[in-house]
Amino acid sequence: MRASWSYHGVMDISTDSAHRPIPRPFGDHLRHWRQHRRLSQLDLAQEAEISPRHLSFVETGRSVPSREMVLRLAERLDVPLRERNALLLAAGYAPMYRERPLSDPALSAARQAVELILKSHEPYPALAIDRHWNLLAGNAALAHLLAGADPELLQGQVNVLRLSLHPKGLAPQIVNLGQWRNHLFERLRQQIHATGDSQLAALLDELRGYPIPEGANDTHLDGEMLGVAMPFRFRTSYGVLNFISTTTIFGTPVDVTLQELALETFFPADAATGDLLHKMLSAG
Repeated sequence: MRASWSYHGVMDISTDSAHRPIPRPFGDHLRHWRQHRRLSQLDLAQEAEISPRHLSFVETGRSVPSREMVLRLAERLDVPLRERNALLLAAGYAPMYRERPLSDPALSAARQAVELILKSHEPYPALAIDRHWNLLAGNAALAHLLAGADPELLQGQVNVLRLSLHPKGLAPQIVNLGQWRNHLFERLRQQIHATGDSQLAALLDELRGYPIPEGANDTHLDGEMLGVAMPFRFRTSYGVLNFISTTTIFGTPVDVTLQELALETFFPADAATGDLLHKMLSAG
């Protein structure tokens, strides 16, 4: 699997204006994010260096915030770029951050950087995902790990968490499945807390409902075996591969797509795994 991009944007569905949902007021958006971050009005007012009375007026709609105020509050609340655009729209201002497909010429430098990382990481697996863990691109080493999955799970838009934990996906090949499931669930919970994304919350509920495949080893590794990072132990015809993984994101994105793109790279946790990966890739 080479770095073959397949970006899925947001579908624009035209509906009769009488059936369109009424936009939420800015104050409702602001209150949602303030409570999501577990801040009182006083806490946020101090962070944003405004009076609690003015913040209260903004939340209740008695005062209209300036564009600069919207951006200041969004920054203090650490609101993702996509949701900052929603805040600006709710306050009556134009969105500030663009969202381009990865095929857009404006993102060519970023796309080439990602492709270089994926290719350079071989013979070790690496992949690029969007904010919902949908596969955007992967390198040749990744294809070897996906070979045992049900072909139906590899059709269309591939969600790597669904593929990993589904009984017909990669779950039967993950040696420390219970441990890896808990690790992924915790990452999802942290992501949901940071973004407030309801689609991620639905995905977490779906994944929790998957049964652990019969015969899968659900043994948790002890502290000595954990070493310095959470291991990912994967069974192949060549033997068991032991990985540790890293996540890479763009450090200074001002584009929604780039902020939501992440690279998952897997490294051998021992010399034997490195040798096996070289053999697997050279075998084609």
